[in-house]
Amino acid sequence: MPGSNANGHRSRILLLALLAGCGDDGVNPFDSASGGSGSTSSDSVSDTTAASTTSGVADSTGDTSDGGPIFDLEAPPDIDPTGVPPSCEVVDELDGVGDCRISAPAESFNPQVQWTWNGGESAVTPLVANLTDDDGNGTIDLCDTPDVVVVTGGLVGQIHVLDGATGSEHFAIPGAVHSFVTPAIGDIDGDGLPEIVSATPVGFFNLAFTAFEHDGTPIWTSEAVWPHDQGGAVGIADFDNDGSPEIYGDGAIINADGTTRFVAPAQTGWFLAQRNTATTAADLDGDGDLELILGQSAYQHDGTEIWNDPSVLPGYPQVADLDDDDDPEIIVNNSGGITILEHDGTIKFQDMRPTGDPSGLGNWFRPSTVHDFDDDGLSEFAVSSATHYSVFFRNLTTMWSTNVVDGSGWAAGTAFDFLGDGGAEAMYADEENLFVFDDMGVPLLTVPRSSKTLIEYPVVADVDNDGSAEIVVVSATNWDDVQTSPTVQVIRDAEDRWIQARRIWNQHTYHVTNVREDSTIPAVEVPSWRELNTFRTNAQIEGGTVCLPPPAG
Repeated sequence: MPGSNANGHRSRILLLALLAGCGDDGVNPFDSASGGSGSTSSDSVSDTTAASTTSGVADSTGDTSDGGPIFDLEAPPDIDPTGVPPSCEVVDELDGVGDCRISAPAESFNPQVQWTWNGGESAVTPLVANLTDDDGNGTIDLCDTPDVVVVTGGLVGQIHVLDGATGSEHFAIPGAVHSFVTPAIGDIDGDGLPEIVSATPVGFFNLAFTAFEHDGTPIWTSEAVWPHDQGGAVGIADFDNDGSPEIYGDGAIINADGTTRFVAPAQTGWFLAQRNTATTAADLDGDGDLELILGQSAYQHDGTEIWNDPSVLPGYPQVADLDDDDDPEIIVNNSGGITILEHDGTIKFQDMRPTGDPSGLGNWFRPSTVHDFDDDGLSEFAVSSATHYSVFFRNLTTMWSTNVVDGSGWAAGTAFDFLGDGGAEAMYADEENLFVFDDMGVPLLTVPRSSKTLIEYPVVADVDNDGSAEIVVVSATNWDDVQTSPTVQVIRDAEDRWIQARRIWNQHTYHVTNVREDSTIPAVEVPSWRELNTFRTNAQIEGGTVCLPPPAG
C-alpha cells in the first residue's frame, strides 16, 4: 500500500541525445508466436494510472534513416545540438557522453515495446555492453550499438548476444554455462575489448569459472570451484589496483588468467543460503584497494579475515552510505530479514522485518536496490519480501509498500529517474509482471512477463545508442511450466524522451563506478557511496556523475 513522504513529479530534465541514431523496429510483446529476432512493428505497453491499466498502439517517431544523431526534443535557443559530436571513447574516468541541457515535457511517460526475442527461458539478469563492430570500421567502441547478453536454458544453459537496437541475434556461445548464474562482462586481459565470464557446472553442487572473448571464443575454464545450488552471480573488480582485474563469485577470487587467488571459508547457516548469493567488492577500510563482502563475513583480497559473525545469517550484501559518515554500510538481506552492518562489521540493525512479513528463505532472502527515491538528497533502499515490494528509509521505516506475487525466488529490482525530476521510479519483476512504480508505489507501467523467479531483475541502459534509456526484462516458465512472454522484452518511451542512461550494465552487483562505459575495469574504483550512493541502478550521465539530484553528501 502506498506510504507517506512522497513527492509529486516536478520538472523533467532530459539529456541531449548526442549519439548516432538506431532503428525503431519492435514487435508485439503479447504475440507468443513472434519469433527469434526483432520485427518491424512497435506496440505500446500499458501506461497505467492508480485506478486502471490501458494499452494501445503508438507509432514510432524520429527519422533515423540517415544514421545521424536523434534529437528528441527542441534544444534551448542558445544551444546548437548539431555542433556537439558524439564521443566514441570514454572521455572522463567513466563515461563518453555530454551534459544535461534539454527540458522534457512534464508527463513524458509513453512506454512502448521496442523489440522482443524468443529463445527459451531466462532466469538471470540480462547484461548490456558493446561486443560487436556494428559500423564495420574495425573497432568496437561506444559508437557501435550496445548488445544485450542473455543466458537461456535449464540447468545447463547457453549465452546469447543480441543486437540492442533490433533484438536480432549476433551469435550464441556453444560452451555450456550454468543458466542460474548471472555472468559478468569486462576487459580482463587489457586488450581494450570486453570478455564474458560465466560459470559452468562441476558435478551437481559446484561451479568453475569460464571466460570467453567478446566474440564467444573460449579462453579458459578455471580449476577453482565454489559450492553452489542456484541463483549465484559473477563479478569483476581490480581488488589489488594492479591494472589486471580479478573475477569473483561467492567466496572465490581468481586472477584474470583463471588461476586461483583466494577461496573464503563457507558461511555458516542453512546450506541453500550459503550457496546462493551475489557477493560484492568495496573498499571498506579506506586504503584504496577492495575487499570481498559476503555479508556474514568479509575478507581482504589476500584472504585476511576482516570479520566473520555467525550471528549474521548468510544473505545478499549491498553497499551504501546510510548515515552520511563517508564510510559504507552493508545491507544484508537474509532469511531473518534486513541486517545493516557498519563497514567494520558492527551490527546496526539485525533481522528487521518492517512490513511484518515473516522470516524465511522465501521471503527476505533477496538483493536490494539503493537509490534516492523521493528526491530528498538521501538514498533509500528497496527490497522484496515475497508478497510486498517496499522502499525503506535509512531507519527502516517504510516509505511505501505494494503487493507483488513472488514467493518463489530471489529476485531483485532496480530504479531509474526516467523523467528527470530528481526522484527515481522503482522497478520490480515478479512472477507475472514487470512493474514501474511512481514515488508513492503506484504502478506507472505494468508489462506481462512470466517466471518462477530466481536471481533475475530488470535493468535500464541505453541499449540502442539513441540517447534515451530503455528497460530490459527477461521471462521464463511459470509454475504451470508455461512461458507466457518473450524471453527478452526491451521497452522504451515511444518518443525516446526518457533520460539518457549509460550504455552498459555489466554484472549483477552493478553500481556504476565498478565499470567504465567501454567495459574496462578501473584499477582504482571510485567509492560508489560517495559519488552516487546507489546500488543496482544506472545513472544519468554528466561527466561520469548523475545530473539530478547532485551526489549525496
